Amino acid sequence: MGAPELRILNDSTELAGEAAELFLWLGRQAIERDGRFRVALSGGSTPRMLYTTLAGPACAGQLDWQRIEFYFGDERCVAPDHPESNFKTVEDTLFGPLKIAPKQIARMKGEAKDPDEEARRYEALIRERFGVAPPAWPPFDLVLLGLGEDAHTASLFPGTAALNDQRRLVVANHSPKGVKNRLTLTAAAINQAQACVFLVSGAGKAKAVRLAIEGQAQDPRKVPARLIQPVNGRLVWFLDRAAAAELTMAKQGIVSHEE
Repeated sequence: MGAPELRILNDSTELAGEAAELFLWLGRQAIERDGRFRVALSGGSTPRMLYTTLAGPACAGQLDWQRIEFYFGDERCVAPDHPESNFKTVEDTLFGPLKIAPKQIARMKGEAKDPDEEARRYEALIRERFGVAPPAWPPFDLVLLGLGEDAHTASLFPGTAALNDQRRLVVANHSPKGVKNRLTLTAAAINQAQACVFLVSGAGKAKAVRLAIEGQAQDPRKVPARLIQPVNGRLVWFLDRAAAAELTMAKQGIVSHEE
């Protein structure tokens, strides 16, 4: 488990561009190694900019998109065409523009009547596609993550039961605001990834960023993002200057830029 890699960019546009470069590089590496690239996606405004960048003319031709398997790190329990749906965000900005085939997309069914049953179905689907039975863990090549002002990531909220689960890949959980019912990968599942990449922008996230990265004494149940500590993979934070403003290491200029 290595130290987090920090990439601090001037603004969210620059952040999306740099994150896209890493996405493409990881994708090419995975396809060369395994013949496919397995990614768990995030919702939110900053990831949306990444998806728009990836689907744009500068990036779209740089990856064999037919060799990518798309999964989701979390989902709100709403219909797939609902404005709050993470799937809709990605469909509008990435899947649609790039004409990604439905067979490449493993969607969390937010519209399911029983969230816990859907969590178990989605876990079974992941295990089937990866060919990994319990108690082994399927390793994603990349998990994209956002960060809330309360330091939640995916749909792992402070003080919720999902934070304690060390056996399941996917669980139902509850949000303190917005759409209450959620589906989410567990921290234990996320931590098996080859790369966990946070995308965070805006001054409103600065305190949460500081607590997540530098809050050594913080209880992870109060700062869920601190639970993301890849077992054997990389942990990369893409931050704009506003989001990084409270970091001691940023103020001292200690920032990693290498691939």
